[in-house]
Amino acid sequence: MGHNMITDTKLAVGTPHSDPSLNYLHFARYLALGRPSQILVFLFFFCCQLPPSPAFANSRVKDVARIQGVRDNQLVGYGLVVGLNKTGDRRQTIFSTQTLLNMLERMGVTVASKDIRVENIAAVMVTGELSPFIRAGGRIDCTVSSIGDARSLQGGMLVQTPMKAANGLVYAVAQGPVTIGGFTAGNAFSSVQVNHPTVGRIPNGAIVEREVPMDLLQRDFLDLVLDENDFTTTSRLEAGINQALGAGLAKSLDGRTVRVQVPQAYKGKLIDLIVQIENVQIQTDRKAKVVLNERTGTVVIGKDVRISAVAITQGNLSIEIGTDFNVSQPAPYSKLGETVVVPEQTVKAEEKKNNLVMLHDGATVEDLVKALNSLGVTPKDMVAIFQAIKASGALEAELEII
Repeated sequence: MGHNMITDTKLAVGTPHSDPSLNYLHFARYLALGRPSQILVFLFFFCCQLPPSPAFANSRVKDVARIQGVRDNQLVGYGLVVGLNKTGDRRQTIFSTQTLLNMLERMGVTVASKDIRVENIAAVMVTGELSPFIRAGGRIDCTVSSIGDARSLQGGMLVQTPMKAANGLVYAVAQGPVTIGGFTAGNAFSSVQVNHPTVGRIPNGAIVEREVPMDLLQRDFLDLVLDENDFTTTSRLEAGINQALGAGLAKSLDGRTVRVQVPQAYKGKLIDLIVQIENVQIQTDRKAKVVLNERTGTVVIGKDVRISAVAITQGNLSIEIGTDFNVSQPAPYSKLGETVVVPEQTVKAEEKKNNLVMLHDGATVEDLVKALNSLGVTPKDMVAIFQAIKASGALEAELEII
């Protein structure tokens, strides 16, 4: 009476049971009692009991491809942020003052440029993306970036700014308070800065004034464009659509594009056809690739990378050159000679023991990582090693350096 069923369970500690329900019961018990070693044992056992994942995961068409013509459009505008607390552009930024003069003239105020001495304005570039099918009156987010020498846009207000597309037409107008993710405090001699105070955002700050014309209902075919060029994936996409909609409707044009003829039953109901196509499941494929970032030492290795037979050696040669200053002086009470400083240079060279590892044909990424770890290499050394393996022809993958 009154006992807790979890704490009263009698099983050997750390021994998984064949009954999964009892295993979950004991996992809850160890979790409640705070026994990390037993928790790790049962977590490992649970992972071993999970069903194996398929070698190739299916992806929806909407996740790996897009419809040709359905796209975003970039917008850009030049504007002025006002209301800053002496953190705006300084006098050497001439174009911000000229912008203020032009704005005042449009409002009927005439002021000489030599009479304007303000520190609470900043010239900015306003950028945003116009989503497909958005209508006039809709709102989009915009990003505000200082182009002068303003210290911060904190507390600023963007004045009405037209935003144009590449064709020079105005598609949106932005205005509103700027929200930044950082701040700056202090003076010219001592200051503190957190994050980036000269770039901010205005959520829903731009109102769409012009729509991008796009008519899907009158099309006789749809072109599906893959995000990545791959002939295998294109072939699977063609086969998947033909299986779902009917043979002969889909045809591959190249390694990235599949053209789908609109069936007679979907004439005037193209949205229903797009819904059917977007949810088709296909197996994607991609090239084996190794991505290296030399600046940060980051190495990203794809799962299909293979290594041919190769031997890797890595050693460090350390050379240290120093100068010691010795003082030479005559004997006490001696009238001959004088005290001088004599520099003495020392050179010390040390080479650590080289380690050699062998990789056989068909070695996997796991084998390579274990071999490199056994050498004790750093991430930047790993970048150089991958470049050398690629140069030797032993890396069966594309090497991309960013």
